[in-house]
Amino acid sequence: MKTAEIKRRYLAHFEANGHAVVPSAPLPAISDPNLLFVNAGMVQFVPYFLGQQTPSYRRAVSVQKCIRTPDIDEVGKTSRHGTFFQMNGNFSFGDYFKDGAIPLAWDLVTKSQEQGGFGLDPERIWPTVYLDDDEAFDIWRSVGVPAQRIVRRGKADNFWSMGIPGPCGPCSELFYDRGPEYGREGGPAVDEDRYMEFWNLVFMQFERGPGTGKEDYPILGDLPAKNIDTGMGLERMASILQGVDNLYEIDEVRPILDKAAELTGKRYGAHSGHVASESHPDDVRLRVIADHVRTALMLIGDGVTPSNEGRGYVLRRIMRRAIRAVRLLGWQERALPELLPVARDCMSPSYPELAADFDRIADYAYAEEDAFLSTLRAGTTILDTAIAETRTAGKSSLSGEKAFQLHDTYGFPIDLTLEIAAEQGLAVDAEGFRRLMADQRARAKADAQARKTGHTDLSAYRSVLDSGGPVRFTGYSEVSRESTVRAVLGVDGPRQAAVEGDTVELVLDATPFYAEGGGQQPDLGMITVGGGQVEVLDVQQPVPGLIVHRARVVRGEVRAGETGYAEIDTTRRRAISRSHTATHLVHQTMRNFLGESATQAGSLNAPGRLRFDFNTPTGVAPSVLRDVEQQVNEVLLADLEVHAFITSLEEARRIGAMALFGEKYGEEVRVVEVGDYARELCGGTHVARSGQLGLVKILSESSIGSGVRRVEALVGMDAFNFLAREHLLVSRLAELYRVPNDQVADRVEQTVTQLRDAEKELEKLRAQLVLGGAAALAAQAKDVRGVAYVGTEAPEGAAGNDVRTLAQEIRGKIDPARPAVVAVAARAGGKASLVVAVNPAARGRGLSAADLVKAAFSGRGGGSPDLAQGGGLPAAEAPNLLLTVEKAIAEA
Repeated sequence: MKTAEIKRRYLAHFEANGHAVVPSAPLPAISDPNLLFVNAGMVQFVPYFLGQQTPSYRRAVSVQKCIRTPDIDEVGKTSRHGTFFQMNGNFSFGDYFKDGAIPLAWDLVTKSQEQGGFGLDPERIWPTVYLDDDEAFDIWRSVGVPAQRIVRRGKADNFWSMGIPGPCGPCSELFYDRGPEYGREGGPAVDEDRYMEFWNLVFMQFERGPGTGKEDYPILGDLPAKNIDTGMGLERMASILQGVDNLYEIDEVRPILDKAAELTGKRYGAHSGHVASESHPDDVRLRVIADHVRTALMLIGDGVTPSNEGRGYVLRRIMRRAIRAVRLLGWQERALPELLPVARDCMSPSYPELAADFDRIADYAYAEEDAFLSTLRAGTTILDTAIAETRTAGKSSLSGEKAFQLHDTYGFPIDLTLEIAAEQGLAVDAEGFRRLMADQRARAKADAQARKTGHTDLSAYRSVLDSGGPVRFTGYSEVSRESTVRAVLGVDGPRQAAVEGDTVELVLDATPFYAEGGGQQPDLGMITVGGGQVEVLDVQQPVPGLIVHRARVVRGEVRAGETGYAEIDTTRRRAISRSHTATHLVHQTMRNFLGESATQAGSLNAPGRLRFDFNTPTGVAPSVLRDVEQQVNEVLLADLEVHAFITSLEEARRIGAMALFGEKYGEEVRVVEVGDYARELCGGTHVARSGQLGLVKILSESSIGSGVRRVEALVGMDAFNFLAREHLLVSRLAELYRVPNDQVADRVEQTVTQLRDAEKELEKLRAQLVLGGAAALAAQAKDVRGVAYVGTEAPEGAAGNDVRTLAQEIRGKIDPARPAVVAVAARAGGKASLVVAVNPAARGRGLSAADLVKAAFSGRGGGSPDLAQGGGLPAAEAPNLLLTVEKAIAEA
């Protein structure tokens, strides 16, 4: 049975049993700051399990795309673990419990394939239950499982919690007996290779309270609303139903692996009979290629693009590991154009959007491979140099610092450094490398922690949310209102009051203040409470549903429970709204000119200005930018109505509303339309008509990363003011040049050309001045132990090329039969530099220009034995550099 069919049957089974089919959340679409990607089927339902939000359904089913990255380096070493996987899940939110979940699972896996089930032999299925979960044990017995095949296991295997206070409970897992050829008899407690887990049913019936550590959170008792979270590993079920040994042989993976084997001339599993080797490097690398190419396809498909940070860095690392593995297996050409289409064909039966969007996906993937191949070439050259230097120094190990530099600066994989060094007979200080990597991770972790807002564990926020429910946002229809102060939060948590000079966080029961989000900056303004007044400095939403106002008390006192009056800065709000509407128009217009692959990757909507980041593999031509700007302003002139409305996600997609990659949307969404021109899912504030924007002026377009470009623009009066300043500048230049305004550019270009020509002439004159005394200096050479030595300073400010030329000119005017060394010092920018030239006769005496420079700079500087240079000392050291060279010649 194909994997796509397993998915279809799973969804159909639970939909027929009253479950709402919920689409997979995009891989990066999560609000948990501790996760880069969705890593389990339950992630998008966590707010429901924690009681933070109320679902519109009591039962749900999904097939969730997941990625787990902590053990990327271990991928390929076993036959069961990969980076990307899919989790089939069914969920109940206070509806059915164990007596519903267990029969639903048993029915699907044992029902015949003709009846729509999976048709597994019930005699080969072994359930496990928690030690004292007699209820689950009895239900498994009631569906027909004999007691000897129901295994009781302890907390490590069959009790689930999130590791924080909150829901927890026993779980029940299903294992499939693959047969005696895979291991020992006796069930999953004896051998989990033979007995393979494929389904886990979690019964959230208890609640854990606060404690000092993960194992210390006490169980407070039963939860009134008991929830169900079950997960069936799609890849594992596929391996069972397709009769293959491991996930690398299922229909969604094996074709990629086979293509990689074809390219490299290898054969998967050729080293240990019918089962692929767990240790042979060929099999491990083929697995890495298959897993990582599929993962890269899914990540780019969900809007992640390669970069040097966050999710983009994980994608880049995954892609580079796959490319490196292909090269280590012998394929030296571009590999992704061969492999990625195979991955597309494997996955598109389940995810048709991958085929529809493949051109965009391929653009990013192939560009990343080209960039990495350049990195490999450059890194190999640098590594070769480092190896040569290590040998010259008589060392047997490449330093950890050099290995880390290659990895961190040039993106050169440590595995490749180890391999190449070993081929050259050198070890690598791997411990030093790991220490530097650990230091870097610690700095990154500290930086991420420092950027978190407010209470890092979010417990104070959740407490306020639990006690009063979500804060109602009224800012779409009003800019001021009466509200009650629900909570006053200080750095240590809730407090009763704040006095003049305090900076605190206020939570109101309802607010017109927009919390920063979706690229839109927050509203600012004032809140008056009794005799006190606070200035709102920032507005955030630290947990879903809770709007928090960071504010400074400017007068009097503010107390929790008091009624106040909240009023936003309307001038700022209108300016931000103009920028936000303009961003929608720029987004749509970019897609009109560049194609649908020009999707938004980020934005900033500030008063009077916007920043729009979008995905595109190449730069945007100036002519296209002009056309984009013109079309946007034509929409402004049309004065189209801007309309916002709430609808279902399905209906929004049907009418063509743009959704942003990486965003997670609920069943109901807000759509913002600008006439029939632009239609986008958006929670921000906007103008009423496009004409209210006045004017949009694009200032610049630039690259901010691989495949990501940035446009910056001004809106409204800011755009008018900018153009007014530009007009004044052009008019002033026209006046100076005494030409019409439209001829200013030509005259400026002529002036720049003339200046460049004049600079070239000046350089020639300076060079002649510098070189004019070469013959006289050569004639005055000093004899130092039989070596003709000239030590002189170049005119101050002389260019580096002129200094080198002077040294060579002096050397050329000395009798070649006479050993000669020329040292020319120079001062520029407050620093002293030195160039040393040595003729062949002097080299025959054992003198080297590179050694003389290093003697002058305490080991720094370098070049060839004929010509070398160094620099960086204070300018006053120039005379001493010449004396040091003379002394080194005398002592040679």
